[in-house]
Amino acid sequence: MFNKKNILITGGTGSFGKKFVEIVLNKFKPSKLIIFSRDEFKQYQMQEKFDEKKYPCLRYILGDVRDGTRLNQALRDIDFVIHAAALKQVPAAEYNPMEFIKTNVHGAENVVAAAIENKVQKVIALSTDKAANPINLYGSTKLVSDKIFTSANNITGFNLGNRKKTIFSVVRYGNVIGSRGSVVPLFRDIVSNNKKFFPITHKDMTRFWITLDQGVNFVLRMMKIMEGSEIFIPKLPSTRIVDLAKAMDSKKPFKIIGIRPGEKIHEIMAPKETCLQTFEFKKHYVIYKNPKTNNYKYKDQSGEIGTRVKEGFEYSSENNKDFLTISQIKNLGNI
Repeated sequence: MFNKKNILITGGTGSFGKKFVEIVLNKFKPSKLIIFSRDEFKQYQMQEKFDEKKYPCLRYILGDVRDGTRLNQALRDIDFVIHAAALKQVPAAEYNPMEFIKTNVHGAENVVAAAIENKVQKVIALSTDKAANPINLYGSTKLVSDKIFTSANNITGFNLGNRKKTIFSVVRYGNVIGSRGSVVPLFRDIVSNNKKFFPITHKDMTRFWITLDQGVNFVLRMMKIMEGSEIFIPKLPSTRIVDLAKAMDSKKPFKIIGIRPGEKIHEIMAPKETCLQTFEFKKHYVIYKNPKTNNYKYKDQSGEIGTRVKEGFEYSSENNKDFLTISQIKNLGNI
């Protein structure tokens, strides 16, 4: 699917973007793989890691998703777009709401408009568990972003004429181990610098966990089977934050410091309010905007048959059947 194609990733110099580029270069032979981001120094660092002489398909384009004109230029002749650009820090969002709206909401609008204008084949946007029943500004902007992408298929569905139809879908998952938004780097710094205690915001707090490799490979698989308007959710293990701290240093005490503004005790990826639209597959869930069936079965593009979840079903890090033990956490490569 990706061989001899032109691929662009927004926010391509972030944790996900770097791993995405690494995996795509190892697995496929795209004609062009474009890293679109606003940080020229991070682009320089990526160019040092990924030699353009070895990988002549690579292109680096400076730009911001807030700039629709620049996006429109960047998406010329592009087949597939992965939209990973976002502002993500929950406390920063509470303090700077308009900046998050400009990037996460208006940026999503710009990606949709540029993709339709340039007749891109497929666009998949990265979301977050915080977009499900959001209680903070960051989650709220990502919920709006999700709605923009899943509803964009309505635009391409009307009056197409001879135009090629662009389809849009969303991938939603939890904390990425070791990424900038993860608590792991903070705990790692506490251990390496022999600080007195682990700061824990709540003793019962749980989180979903996914590795960068798993996140990228899930996105690639879902891009292959997407039909448009789906929210894809991988089945992930949960971890108690207290257990994470014990796995990193069992002798160091932890101190309860209280919930930060906009922070949840548990994460939700499929809220119960969407249970009638949610179907369970072997390794993932899908929230369909408008399920094309009144039955309890759904056959996707890959031929796999999913089953509608029970009424009242909610997929959260609290009620997850799969919890990592302390020893299992220790075996995670990024801890």
